Order: sequence, then C-alpha cells, then structure tokens
Amino acid sequence: MTKPNVLLIVTDHWFAALLGCAGHPSVQTPVLDGIAKNGVRFSNAYASCPVCLPSRRSLMTGTTPRTHGDRTFKPLQPMPEGVPTLAETFSNAGYQTYAVGKLHVYPQRNRIGFDDVLLDDEGRTHYSSFSDDYELFLGDKGHAGKRFGHGMSNNNYFQRAWHLDDDLHVTEWATTMMERQIKRRDPTRPGFWYVGYSCPHPPLVPLQSYLDFYRDIPIDAPYKGSWAEDRADLPYHAQAVQSRNDRMSELTTEQARRAFYALCTHIDHHIGRLIGTLHWEGLLEDTIIMFTSDHGDMLGNHDMWAKQTFYENSTNIPMVLMGTKDDPKVGLNRVDDRLVEIRDVMPTLLEMCDIPVPETVEGLSMLGADTRDTLYGEYGEKGQSSRMVRDSRYKLIWYPVGNQFQLFDLENDPNELEDLANQADVADVQARLAEVLLSRLYGSDEKWIDNGTLVGEPAKTFRPGANRSLSATRGNQWPVPPITDKAFFDFFNEAPEE
Repeated sequence: MTKPNVLLIVTDHWFAALLGCAGHPSVQTPVLDGIAKNGVRFSNAYASCPVCLPSRRSLMTGTTPRTHGDRTFKPLQPMPEGVPTLAETFSNAGYQTYAVGKLHVYPQRNRIGFDDVLLDDEGRTHYSSFSDDYELFLGDKGHAGKRFGHGMSNNNYFQRAWHLDDDLHVTEWATTMMERQIKRRDPTRPGFWYVGYSCPHPPLVPLQSYLDFYRDIPIDAPYKGSWAEDRADLPYHAQAVQSRNDRMSELTTEQARRAFYALCTHIDHHIGRLIGTLHWEGLLEDTIIMFTSDHGDMLGNHDMWAKQTFYENSTNIPMVLMGTKDDPKVGLNRVDDRLVEIRDVMPTLLEMCDIPVPETVEGLSMLGADTRDTLYGEYGEKGQSSRMVRDSRYKLIWYPVGNQFQLFDLENDPNELEDLANQADVADVQARLAEVLLSRLYGSDEKWIDNGTLVGEPAKTFRPGANRSLSATRGNQWPVPPITDKAFFDFFNEAPEE
C-alpha cells in the first residue's frame, strides 16, 4: 500500500466556534483540539447552503447548489447524474470505501459510490417504509422501533437523557461499526472511511453521564445583536427563523445548550476511539483525518435556532485536517483563515492522495496556492430565501422579500452584533459585495432583478401558525410506519393569510 488512508468525519449541526481550540468558553473537545494541534484548522469554512441535503450534495460531489440542483431541501431528489461522487472517485482509484452513519441521500440505500454502507437515516421510514441498519441493530437488541421512545423531536430543542442503555446510543453504534470496518479492511489496499454522526442534530438526548459531565461547567449564554431586538424590524425570513422556538425560556435555553455540548463531547471522545483503533492497527501515521459538519446551529443566538440562515453560527462550519506523519503541506498547529467551502473537501482529499480530481469538481484544494476573494451562499427559492457574499473581512446578507440588506464586519464584530448596512462609511463595501451577489443570481432569482438592479419583492410579516406535528416528532417505529407524504413537515409554520 503506497497511498494514505482517509478518515472523513462529518457531524450534523456543529458550528465552527464550538471547539475548545477555537476559544469556546464551555464546550469540551480535547480530541478535536488535539487533531487541530497536529494539523490545521480552517477558521473561515462555510456551508454555502446551510441546510442538510444541499450541503451534503456539495460535500459528496464537490459542486455548488447551482450544479447539483438543490438550494432548498429536496429529500426525494437523487444525486445528479454524470457527476462522480467523492466515494466513487476513491473507489475508482483502488480504495476500499466504507461509510457508516448518516448519508442523507435518496434512494436511501443508494451507496453513492461506496463499497458498502451501514446506514443511520434518522428514522425516515416515510420515504420508503424501510428500516436502516441502526434500526435493525436496535431490533436485534430487543428494542425494535424504540429509537424515539424518549419523546423528543428531531426539530426542536427540549431535552432529556437518553432512554435506552448507553451502548445503544446512535453515537456509540456509529463508532463501533466504523472501528469494525477499519479492522476488517483489506490490508493490501488503502481505505477511505466515512463516518457520519447524526448528532448533535436534535433530538437532544445525550447520555446521562455526559449531562453529568457538564453539571459543573458554566454554560455560556446566547448573544443577541441590536438589530435582532425588534422582530417587526427584521426581514421576513429572519422573522420566521426567530419565531421557530418562541417557547424557549432562559432555563430551557441553558438546558438545550448543555445537552447540545454533551452530544458534541460524546462524539469528540468517540473520535478518540477511532484514532486509538487506527493507532493500534498500525495505520495512524499513514492516515489523513478530516473533521467537518454539514452546517451549524444558531442555538439561541440572536433569538434564533437551527439553520437556514447566513449568520455565523448557522453557516460557519468546523474544518480540521490532520495529514499523514510529517506531511509538509498540512503542517502542525496551524490556523488558516482562507475562505473555504464544504465543496472543497473533495479536491483537498483527492489531491492529498494523488488522485486526479474529476473535471466536474468546482471546489478548490484547501492546501493549494489558489484562493477565493469572495464566497457566495444561497438558501431558498421563494419567500424563505436569503443570499450571502463574504470576503476576507465583511459579510453581506440579502433578503429578497423586502429587499433588505445586512452588513457585518467580521474582523471587528465576529458575533455580528452590529448591522452596518446602509451606513455611509461602508457604502463602498456594500456596493461592491452587492455587485458580486447580483452576478451570482440565476434561475428563479431573476424575478428579483430589474434592469440590472436588485429589487426583490414586497416586504411582509411572518405570522407564526400551528405546529400540529410538534416539528415532526416521531413515535414507536415498529411495525415500520407506512410510506406517507403526511410525515413531511414545514420548516416554518406560518398562519394562513386572512
């Protein structure tokens, strides 16, 4: 074996600031901090479409939403035809390719180029009425259909301790299965191993031992910019995001953050298990390790929760890379502030393994000489839409409904507490970034342009409506529930027009 192995670790909802090495005051991530010390942390890494499916399509194809065709959330759309995936490219180069955990593809058993997949699809039986491999594991242990017996929703932020034995938690299962895949490797071929942890995405149900771990650690309080104080002044889409968890009190917010951090530390410790497995199998010095996430989570900052915005907690993702022993490009204990995107993972890993990068890939190697001056982000196609451009210092966010801009100086205001939009002293910055944004619009966005000028559409007020499914809370899933379109839910529950 002459080529390095690769272990790619992808979480869900983990934002860039949520690392001890990034200066977070509460979260404990000793293993990831150690990986960063033995490699490089990219501080300005982004999910250019901060919602699960589009971001994962970009990760697995190295392409933008414009190319892979999803900037909303299209759960029944397969991967684009004719576009080689990350796994397929490694397989074609002679690698063994195994995936464990969350892929979030359709059809759900599509291996997207992996030799084999042990799947955790978070109980999405309504697509095809099937049980994923984690559900089969629970059934074999005598707990068929009881994954969601805790009663917490995948899409809200109330919390409780995990309800089954510790070794039945999905993080435990994913780690154990990946350890087994590494041990079962063909020793004559290099391995590309992908582990997709579904946490810290809600439901917030960490092990009791990890809740206890945080009992004596002060939990940082959310921050809120002056621009977020009055909801009526916010753009329509920001109003909807802010209304998402109006039931959260100061107490439940602190509890949610504690549980969220507990899920992260649980993963961190289990990444340590994977490193231990690589070490004792004699593979660690010849293995590249990358850690990232599909997007972040607002987690109460600016009175917002979850994703689908271009504020830092939602779109700025962790990106930590450790090379093989003495890798001259990666180096040691570095922080690289270049602008990178999740689509850059594919060309970076392929180039590190001396594998030709497919012509379809639109990302840049994070270790190469070429860098980008600006980074573009897009989410949504209708009222719940926003667009973003950021350069090395400033970020411009545009909301088409109401034609509203926000501008933040991330160098001096990393928490986005002060909106500088329409201020005279930064008018040139806003105009420059708005011109870049205008040049990137396409398709249905063109309805928001008139004679080369951004005009958007009339402003309106978001009116919260009913949420009868409690954000798609699941119950007992044995026998497996039927295929149904009634199990789909709205990210933003809006009252009907009067």
